Amino acid sequence: MRGVIIISEQMQFFYWKNMRFIIFLTVFLSLYSCLHLYAFLSVKRALVPGPKANAAVILFMVLMIFTPFIIRILERNDLVTPARFFAYIGYIWMGLIFLFFSFAVTLDAYRLILEAIQRAFNSDFSRFCLSKAQCFFIPLFLSVGITIFGFFEALNIRTERVIIKTDKITQKIDRLKIVQISDVHLGLIVGEHRLKRIVELVKEEKPDVLVSTGDLVDGQMNNLSELTGMIREIPTKYGKYAVMGNHEFYAGPEKALKVTTDAGFRVLRGEGLNIPGVINIAGVDDPAGKRFGLAPNVSEKALLSKLPQENFTLLLKHRPWLSETKGGLFDLQLSGHTHKGQIFPFSLIVKLFYPYFNGLVSLGNNSYIYVSRGTGTWGPPVRFLSPPEVTVIELVHESKTNHQTSPSQNS
Repeated sequence: MRGVIIISEQMQFFYWKNMRFIIFLTVFLSLYSCLHLYAFLSVKRALVPGPKANAAVILFMVLMIFTPFIIRILERNDLVTPARFFAYIGYIWMGLIFLFFSFAVTLDAYRLILEAIQRAFNSDFSRFCLSKAQCFFIPLFLSVGITIFGFFEALNIRTERVIIKTDKITQKIDRLKIVQISDVHLGLIVGEHRLKRIVELVKEEKPDVLVSTGDLVDGQMNNLSELTGMIREIPTKYGKYAVMGNHEFYAGPEKALKVTTDAGFRVLRGEGLNIPGVINIAGVDDPAGKRFGLAPNVSEKALLSKLPQENFTLLLKHRPWLSETKGGLFDLQLSGHTHKGQIFPFSLIVKLFYPYFNGLVSLGNNSYIYVSRGTGTWGPPVRFLSPPEVTVIELVHESKTNHQTSPSQNS
């Protein structure tokens, strides 16, 4: 009977995984193709290319549309070098085409509105008008420039510092340093070079506790032993703790769990622990796990209620959503997932879905949520107006009166 149940659960998992993939594939191809169609029409309108040039542009754009799937096929066949090559080309192009579309749509809208005003009022605003060529070349130069800048910005990892004063850290300890990494996305693009810089920054801080708030790994998880070894060697006083993000479930939870534990993390999956006299740490899986039927069905309220309330309670949760625990059973929730949009103006869209979008927010009752911009990149190895970060949170002993929090600062 137990064997039948296990088979049934596996069939359910594969069914939902395949359905989710089909839905994602349909939506992705539709939206990504629309971006390319708009760009192609902009090229055609501005440059009026001949048939051969048209065909060359179309072939290139079709290749770029399907590059993410080519990368996935190469990954699955352990063709790492060509997969990495296509990843850099395809994902940098993805960032560039998104930026081009954003600027081109804005300028085209400006041009159309101006033309409509001219007709409505029978006035001449020609000196304010942009030509079709200008509406192509201005977005082109802007998007290329920002993509180049954003590529190097993605390598420039900042250290964000937050100080929280609380009476729940004992005078004996006085100060507890927690270092957070999030959304590293180890894989084809975020590899040894980038991880080395992350590890250096973390080691410099000499953390008491190191936490990873999900998406430590990306789709490609082969040959990561050297990378996990680099993280495992980071010394901490009270240990390393992590939670599962959505990409851990997309990539394969069993493999992702092994990679995370090989990196030295204790993965908290709907569980909490108390480091006596120091701190409570609790963690929950990303909701993606529930959709696959792979996450424990644990109430955050029940989970946090079991922990000693006299200690500072740290909740690790990949997505910056609040449940019934808001302002109550935890003192600080650490989250990631949003990347602060990673590339502006995509951040404007992300902010619509995640009100707690970036940085430290007070929830009242001496409770806070901190949302990391992420330490790595997903998709395009590009960041614009959203630099990557390693977060250093210092919990400082203070008497029961006058709880204070200092603002985040770059270093």
